Amino acid sequence: MKVNSKGRVIAVFAVAATLGLAGCSSGPSGDAPADGGGEPASTLTVWVDAERVDALQAAADAYTEQTGVEVELVGKDNADIKDDFIQQVPTGEGPDITMGAHDWLGELATNGVVAPLELGDAADDFLPVALEASTYEGTVYMLPYAVENIAVLRNAELVPEAATSFDDMIAKGKAAGLDQPFVVEQGAEGNPYHLYPFQTAFGAPVFGTNEQGYDPTDLQLGSAGGEQFATWLAGQGKNGTGVFNTDVDGDIAKQAFLDGTAAFWLTGPWNVGAAIDAGIDVEIDTVPSPTDQPASPFAGVKGFFLSSESDNKVAANDFLVNYLGTEDAQMALFEAGNILPALSAAAESASSDPIIGGFAEVGAEAVPMPAIPAMGAVWQYWGIAEAEIINGADPAATWQKLVSDVQAAIG
Repeated sequence: MKVNSKGRVIAVFAVAATLGLAGCSSGPSGDAPADGGGEPASTLTVWVDAERVDALQAAADAYTEQTGVEVELVGKDNADIKDDFIQQVPTGEGPDITMGAHDWLGELATNGVVAPLELGDAADDFLPVALEASTYEGTVYMLPYAVENIAVLRNAELVPEAATSFDDMIAKGKAAGLDQPFVVEQGAEGNPYHLYPFQTAFGAPVFGTNEQGYDPTDLQLGSAGGEQFATWLAGQGKNGTGVFNTDVDGDIAKQAFLDGTAAFWLTGPWNVGAAIDAGIDVEIDTVPSPTDQPASPFAGVKGFFLSSESDNKVAANDFLVNYLGTEDAQMALFEAGNILPALSAAAESASSDPIIGGFAEVGAEAVPMPAIPAMGAVWQYWGIAEAEIINGADPAATWQKLVSDVQAAIG
């Protein structure tokens, strides 16, 4: 059985249990008292990526019209939102709600700056991976609005049919007369985010899971599957097939695909526009597996967090669940960013676009990027170890050193 599936079952069970205790959502929209049940909140302040303010204005206006509560949308530089939120919430100067990414969750929760959300029955309306990513230690803290993952872009003019496996992908590219059938960005320090689907195909997730989600005490990098992946990676590196190359960074990989010297490119939706603009007939394929198990990429989920110091928690929860959690609001955000919506109904509508639908199909096998603090220790060593293996270092010894370094850093 695929490790990812087991983890998903456990995580969803934990979420369901949490939501069962939480009960229904914030109550009837239009009756949104301030936290504590006193006078209605007069204003909700919401920090938003500056590029998405307009997309949220209709939901904000509708909430104000229905409840009398003003919603102030404050455009922020995405690079500053997390740090500003962590610094300002304890002082009482931060917003009631902030937009952010799910992989911030461990840091936000351990700093005590976010409050749990009560989704109630609305939890069933979101994609499972989005709900998993919004959960930390069994509690939902984020209202998700978008899901993003990598997939394989295929030049359908060069290779008309999708590959059935990793080896088949390379064979199809060579049959098309290409010396470099497949490209994926690496660089001098590696890029484990892009290699993770292949690692999962060997049954080697970063961490195992328990009823609370990812378990930082269960480092699966050191499993037999991890060593098998390292051996396979070495065989695709400098002293093997040469498919993986640390000289290939993001720009080089992109140019190879745009020039037609590579037929397959493992990347994200952020690069599709460039390929279409170059006149390439693009198809979106699942990541071809080097084993008989699926190759599952990471999913990154974006959403909204509720401040632990908000005086308007009930109103904020109401606005999040009953307004930003609607199909109209999620589609407006989709149109602003062209990223698959987290709400199932909106995701289905957006997937009428074959490109979005292709990424959604691949995303069905995706797993949330771990948001636990221990993940920082993994990132510190992971890519460098993989780059060394690609460049000819002994795979078993290098992988074992990676595991030892991560374990020591976690403590």
